Amino acid sequence: MTFDQMRTLLVVHEMGSALRAARVLGREQSSVQKQLDTLNRNSQTLCGEVLTVRQGRGKDFLFTPTGEATVELARLTFEKWLESIHWSRRRLGRMLTVGTTEFTLPIVSRAWNLVSEEFRQREVEFKVAHVRTKDLWSRLETRQVDLICGSIVSTPEGDLRLREYEVIEYARGQALLLTNLPEAELPGTPVETSRLGGVPLVVPPAGLVADLLATWYGAGFRDRLTVVADIDDVHYGLSLLRSGFVRGCMIVTGSIGRGMAAQDDPAAAPLRTIALHDDLEPKAELMTGAFVRRADLERYDAGHPLNRLWAAVKEDVRTYTPLA
Repeated sequence: MTFDQMRTLLVVHEMGSALRAARVLGREQSSVQKQLDTLNRNSQTLCGEVLTVRQGRGKDFLFTPTGEATVELARLTFEKWLESIHWSRRRLGRMLTVGTTEFTLPIVSRAWNLVSEEFRQREVEFKVAHVRTKDLWSRLETRQVDLICGSIVSTPEGDLRLREYEVIEYARGQALLLTNLPEAELPGTPVETSRLGGVPLVVPPAGLVADLLATWYGAGFRDRLTVVADIDDVHYGLSLLRSGFVRGCMIVTGSIGRGMAAQDDPAAAPLRTIALHDDLEPKAELMTGAFVRRADLERYDAGHPLNRLWAAVKEDVRTYTPLA
C-alpha cells in the first residue's frame, strides 16, 4: 500500500463517496475508484475481506471491519510520519511554532521583529498558533508548540509544572472586578474574595478566570457562586456588561479592566473596576509571560531558531514596559 493509496482511503472514509473524495483530491472519480479497486483486491488476497463495499447509486461506501481497521492504521501512520518529519525540521532549525493567546500576541510580534530578517535568510518556517488560555498547558505538554505566551494562575507555593520550563515574566498582579452595577448596589471598596459568592458573576466554563475561581473555591466553584451568565469568550462577557442586558461583574485582568472602564460610550452601560482583596488560601495572582521547555533550550545550540527567539523575548522584556 502506497502513501497515496492510504491518503485516498482516508479521504473516501471521511467524504463517504469516490466522487466527493475526487473533488477534495483534485482528481477524476475514475482515478479514485481505480485505487479503491486495487486496495480491495489486495485486501481480499491478504486478509480474505475487501475494505469497502458499494451500497448503490448515491449511497456512501460501507467500510468492512477490515476496512475500518485499515483506515485507523493509515491514520496513525500518517500522524506518526508527520510527527517525525516535524520533529526533524524542528531539530534542524527548519521550523518553529509559537503559540499565543489574543492578549499576548504583541509579545511574540515584537520578538519576531528582532529576528525576522535572520529567519528569512535562513529560510526558517515560522508559524503562529492561536491558543486559548484553557489549552495553554496541554499545547506545551504535548509539544504542539515550541514556545508559548499566555497567562496562568500563580500561587506562592509555585506551580509544579513550571519546574520543567524556563519562564520570562511580563506582568504579575491581582485580578479586578469589572461591573456595570452602580455604587449604591456595589460600593467601590475592595471586595474580599471570600465574599464573591454574594456577587452576581459572569463566568466562563474554563480558562484563566475559571482556574482562579477553582483555586479559591475548588473544582465545584459554580455551586458556591451566584452565576448570572455563562460565557465562552471574554469579548462576549464584556459585550453583555456594556449592553446592560446582564447586570453583574466579571473577573478580569488589570489591563482589560482599566481599558474597558476608561471607554466613554454614551450608548453603553458605564463600567467601573473594583479591586479584589484576596483573603483566601492559597493566595493567587495572575501571571503573564513566555514559557519554553528547558530541555529544548538545552538540546539545541545558541544559534538554533528557538534559542534565538527566546533571546529576542528576553531582550524585549528588558526594553518594553511590562503589561499592567
